[in-house]
Amino acid sequence: MPQIKLLGIAGSLRQKSTNRGLLRAAQAQLPDATTMAIADLTDIPFYNQDIVEKPAAVNRVMAQLAAADALVLASTEYNYSMAPALKNILDWASREPDNALLAGKAVAIMGAGGGMGTSRAQYHLRQVCVFLDLQPLTKPEVFANAFAGAFDADGNLTDAKLIQLVRDQMQALVRKIVRARG
Repeated sequence: MPQIKLLGIAGSLRQKSTNRGLLRAAQAQLPDATTMAIADLTDIPFYNQDIVEKPAAVNRVMAQLAAADALVLASTEYNYSMAPALKNILDWASREPDNALLAGKAVAIMGAGGGMGTSRAQYHLRQVCVFLDLQPLTKPEVFANAFAGAFDADGNLTDAKLIQLVRDQMQALVRKIVRARG
């Protein structure tokens, strides 16, 4: 099977965030011949149409998006919606001619947060995916409660059931990519 390249993007900017922890867990559970880089959004400025020349940090993530066969988005929930950092990088990427970095790409969505585990943020993210012509998986869904003991102090996922769910989601994403390749 040809190599599959994924790009993980977390809405949270904290290094020890549970959403970054979900991405690290996904990296550890990838099927054979699959790799995943994790984008660093800490130095990405807010999208502004007045910025004529893209900053180096934006170009770095745009190159990662171009190289990726699919995306893994870990969406934290801020005020019932997705984090600004995640929406911001999608806004930057969507401005490329013909939406070339996003259109048609498969995407897995996961998230760790309070009681409902980012379900509201993920719903908003799915709406954005529709407009951007991203192809989100419908199942399995990964909703993790960040405050129920499933993560250690460094944000790493430790719960065996959630690790298996992340593994199942990564396998489903790879199957979707393989089917799309024909």
